[in-house]
Parts: sequence; structure tokens; C-alpha cells
Amino acid sequence: MGKIFYLMGKSSAGKDSFYKELVLNKELNLKQVVSYTTRPIRDGESDGLEYFFVTKEQFEKFKHDGKIIEYRAYDTVHGVWYYFLADDGQIDFSKSDYILIGTLEGYLSLKKYFGEKSIVPIYIEVDDGIRLQRALDREKTQSKPEYEEMCRRFLTDSKDFSEEKLHNAGIEKRFNNVDFDVTYKELIDYIGSVIKYGY
Repeated sequence: MGKIFYLMGKSSAGKDSFYKELVLNKELNLKQVVSYTTRPIRDGESDGLEYFFVTKEQFEKFKHDGKIIEYRAYDTVHGVWYYFLADDGQIDFSKSDYILIGTLEGYLSLKKYFGEKSIVPIYIEVDDGIRLQRALDREKTQSKPEYEEMCRRFLTDSKDFSEEKLHNAGIEKRFNNVDFDVTYKELIDYIGSVIKYGY
């Protein structure tokens, strides 16, 4: 029976970079589960890779049709942005193992929807000072840097991924992303072990 490896962590912890590499790893052979968002696409992103980028009207249609597994709304400086996972046929545990990137709330929703044994949490963490510098460096590369939104995300993450919430969600194992290559190998070994032995 397949599993969903659920990648999460605060902004600029390296989730997106690990996600891209894990998707390309032929030995693990993890299938993508792409979430949806109504936020604008960023420089360097591709529709259908990081997210399916949709309109608010499309989100409302998914919701009306009862196709949303979980969603969250962020009140940004540009208005409300929705992030959601849809029951759109992407997941079939009889065929594959999957990888998904999301939030702590999303993890809890999927665990409730699919069952605890089907979801494997992978929490990436980084020192806040390093994380803030990475966020700033990344924002500088955008054609229209959004420093105010960057700061909002940084502060929101402190609440969304508080130690209390991580504890209550049962997140015990963590991967500290100080050195990308070292952490990536740890992720490969861990995921491979879970696929082979179930733990």
C-alpha cells in the first residue's frame, strides 16, 4: 500500500528545493501530488510543477463540487490567497507512493482524510536567521520584490509551526537543512527505509 510523504516547514527552509530533487529521484520513484493556489505565479515557477495556478472562481467551483480535500486561506497584502488540495484523481495508493508539499494544517487534514498510516510527515527546519537571509536573497531576484509579503510570511510561520503545534501534531522527526547535500541524503535514506520496511 502506497504512502504520501508530506514535506513541510517554514518559508525558505528549503522545502521547494528538496521537493524538486525528490521528484526527480528515480530510485524512490515518488509521484507528484500537485496542490492548487490562487496566488500569482512567481518568477521561476511553472504551472503544474510547484502548484496548479487557478483563479478564485475555479477554487469556488472545486468547493461547490465537493472536490476539496483541504484548503487554507492567507490574508496577504494583495488580498486573500487560497491554497488547496483537490480530489482530482492524482492519488491511487494501489499504484504508487507520493510526495506532497504543504502546511501543518494540511498535514492534519490529509491524515484525517486518508488515515494516519498513509501519511508520513517530513519536517524541514533551519535557523531563523539563516532562513530570513535566504528569504531576502530570494526576494531580491524577483522582478517585483514583495518585501512586505516576505515579512508577513516569516512572522506567520512562527505561529503556524510553533513548537506546541508541532508537538500536538505528533511531529517528532526533523531534518535540519544546514547543508543541502547532507540533508538530501538523509531524506533519501529515510524515505527509502519507509518504502521498503514501513518505518
